[in-house]
Amino acid sequence: MRFSSFTYLVGQGLHNLRANRLMTFASMGVLTVCMLLIGAAYLLGVNIDAMVAYIGDQNETVVYMDDNATDEQIAAADAAIRSTPHVVGVTYMSPQDVLATYGDMLADYTNLQQVFENDNPFTPNYRVAVDSPDDIESVSAQLLQIDGVASVNAPLAMADTFTSLQRVINYACYGIVAVLAIVSIVVINNTIKITVFNRRKEIGIMKLVGATNGFIRFPFFVEGVTSGLISAGIASGIVCGAYYALCRWYAENPSNLSQMFGGSLVPLEQVWYYIVGGFVVLGFVLCGLGTATSIRKHLNV
Repeated sequence: MRFSSFTYLVGQGLHNLRANRLMTFASMGVLTVCMLLIGAAYLLGVNIDAMVAYIGDQNETVVYMDDNATDEQIAAADAAIRSTPHVVGVTYMSPQDVLATYGDMLADYTNLQQVFENDNPFTPNYRVAVDSPDDIESVSAQLLQIDGVASVNAPLAMADTFTSLQRVINYACYGIVAVLAIVSIVVINNTIKITVFNRRKEIGIMKLVGATNGFIRFPFFVEGVTSGLISAGIASGIVCGAYYALCRWYAENPSNLSQMFGGSLVPLEQVWYYIVGGFVVLGFVLCGLGTATSIRKHLNV
């Protein structure tokens, strides 16, 4: 295709947007609403997934050392624990540290420091953080094999619960996104078919005067792509703007419940490109290719 023909057909497609603005606005409105619903479902799924992961990461595995462990064994165990795969954080708690921790927790009821001043019953231990709840069981088994380790207290049941919950939530939220995407395809496709049907005479006249199928399709393709990209821009602006405002409100109005789930939503800078990119692809595929293929049966004159 020559450049002059290309620019002419692009101009015709943009002209058709204005000439058929009523149907253009209708298709853009439907697509924008569908994108808003998909974006909201996606953000909901991302944040619930992050909150569940945060709660699961708060569960520490406690490694208790043998009461008779020597300083050399504790030092060797320290190095072994820190080098264990999937371990991302290690905090050593001496018997004095444990006593001080529980003493602060029970300060309103008793003075543990005074009660156990000469006979500290606590044993040295390590508080171990694992990178994923899925790895807690395997890490616990490895930690139990380290020389000088008496026992390992790992929240295996809770880890299984969080892993299952996270999986169910992922399937549910992304299933909603998939259903909304299918609904969007059906609705937009029907809207495009109505738009093309209303212009079937125009297509027939162009075909009768000798226009090729590609020459007829291209302005419709440009028209569809442009309306799809405009819809993607509008939906991206609304979703990202509303989510940014929600993130600010959530951060400025903390509550005990929000702190339990990490105290913040997933930052916009971590998800905006997925939203914008997904909307652009959705707008291009649904409107651009949908419009170009919907005129196929009207080309047989």
